Amino acid sequence: MTDEDLSAIRGWLQQSHVREWWGDPDVQLALIDGDRDDPAMDQYIMLLNDEAAGYLQCYTLTAWNAGFGPQPDGTRGIDLFIAGEEHLGRGLGPLAIRTFCGLMFQRGVPRIVTDPSPANARAISAYEKAGFRRDRLVETPDGPALLMSCEPGDLPHRQSEPS
Repeated sequence: MTDEDLSAIRGWLQQSHVREWWGDPDVQLALIDGDRDDPAMDQYIMLLNDEAAGYLQCYTLTAWNAGFGPQPDGTRGIDLFIAGEEHLGRGLGPLAIRTFCGLMFQRGVPRIVTDPSPANARAISAYEKAGFRRDRLVETPDGPALLMSCEPGDLPHRQSEPS
């Protein structure tokens, strides 16, 4: 992610399917922008056929994630959203998650966790299709969340393309 991506992210955060789960676009943009200098956070723009199609952040677990409980050393967390309603329901989310996790596992990351809202059925389904397992409900500074985790052996072998 670069400085030039911030205007696209600003627009994506205002889309109803993103705003529903990420919250106030101005607050989220400030957090995303502020995280660019955080060594615990890596940020990416997801591409589909060279077109920007979403945002993904991958982070080292910190005190903010204490509610996740003990995790193996090197565990990373991820969050993402798909940009543009035209990309929804096509399998892009599971494909992006599976591909990204595969790259992280090749680099030696032992586990990846995520914490969607328990009410966010679309996100939970995407993570499950990508190989994540439901762990338990946890409390986060943003409220209740469903802790989900994935380890190298959990990834599905098929790498289907989005429709």
